[in-house]
Amino acid sequence: MASPSPGRPPASGMVWIPGGSFLMGSDHHYPEEAPAHRVEIPGFWIDRAPVTNTQFQKFVKATGYQTVAERPADPALYPGARVEQLVPASIVFVPPPGPVGQANHYSWWQYIPGANWRHPEGPGRSIKGRDQHPVVHIALADAEAYAAWVGKQLPSEAEWERAAWGGDPKGEFAWGDELHPGGVPVANTFQGDFPHHNSRLDGYERTSPVGAFPPNGYGLVDMIGNVWEWTESWYGPHGQAVAEVQDSSSCCAAAEAASREASIDIQSQHGAMPRKVVKGGSYLCAPSYCRRYRPPARMAQGIDTATGHMGFRCVVRPAGSAPQS
Repeated sequence: MASPSPGRPPASGMVWIPGGSFLMGSDHHYPEEAPAHRVEIPGFWIDRAPVTNTQFQKFVKATGYQTVAERPADPALYPGARVEQLVPASIVFVPPPGPVGQANHYSWWQYIPGANWRHPEGPGRSIKGRDQHPVVHIALADAEAYAAWVGKQLPSEAEWERAAWGGDPKGEFAWGDELHPGGVPVANTFQGDFPHHNSRLDGYERTSPVGAFPPNGYGLVDMIGNVWEWTESWYGPHGQAVAEVQDSSSCCAAAEAASREASIDIQSQHGAMPRKVVKGGSYLCAPSYCRRYRPPARMAQGIDTATGHMGFRCVVRPAGSAPQS
C-alpha cells in the first residue's frame, strides 16, 4: 500500500513520492539496466525540479564554496599529469562543424580551462539569462555540499527511478511509447544528426529552463532530459550491494563515457575514479546515439568529473527511513 504524505513539505518546491513496490530496471534496452526486478521503497520528498543556477548561486554566496571545476586538480591525485592539465577546467560539448564518425567522442567533447557552472561553455560565456536553467558542471562533491547546506540528501538510484515514472508507467518512456507524442517533444533531448546538427525541434540547443516541458504524474519536471542527475548510489550490477565500484565497462554510451575520458590523461596513472549512478539523460541524448531518456536508463559517472550536462536534485527522507539502492 502506498504511504501517505507525512504532512507539509520540509522545504518549498518539494513533492511527496509515496512508498511502495515498483519494477526497477529493464530487460529490453542497455545491458546494464537488466535485470528488471521488483523493489520496495519507503516514501520520500524530492525536489520538483533540478537545482537551478539561482539556487546554486545563493549557496555559493552564503558559503564561499568553490566547485571542483573551479579548483586546480591536486597533483598528488594525478601523478605524472602535465601542469596545464591541473588547471581549473571542465568538460564541454562542442559540436563539430560537420558529420563525424561516432566512434571518436573527442570530436565533440573538449576539456576547457575556465569552464565551470558560472561559465558553462568556457571563458567569455556566462549564465546571464539562464537563472532558471539547471546548474551544470557539477561534480559529486558539489552536489553533496549543496544538499548538506539545505538539509537534504541526494536520491538513491531506486528513489530517483521511482519518481521518474510518475506513478503510472505507460510504456517505453515515462509518458508512453512515443518519444515525441504527436510529433511534439516532451523533454529536452537532441534532435537532428548527432553530434554536429541539433535541429532544436524542442526549441533548445543546450539546457532549457526548468519546467519548460510538461510535468510527470507526480508533478516533477525535467526528470527526463535537460541534465543528467547525480544519485548517491555506487555504480554496479543491479541487485548487488556495492561499496565502491571503479569498473564502468557496462556504460556503453561513449558520449557520456567521453565526459570522463576527456580527463583520462590526468587520471591514467592513478587509475579509474570511483563511479556513482547518474540518471535521466540530457539534452545530448539522441535516438541515433544515446537512448538514455528513459527512467530505467543509468550511467556510471566518475565522482571527480563535472560536465556541461551534469546537474542534480535533492530528497528528504522522513525520520527513520533509510535510502534504497
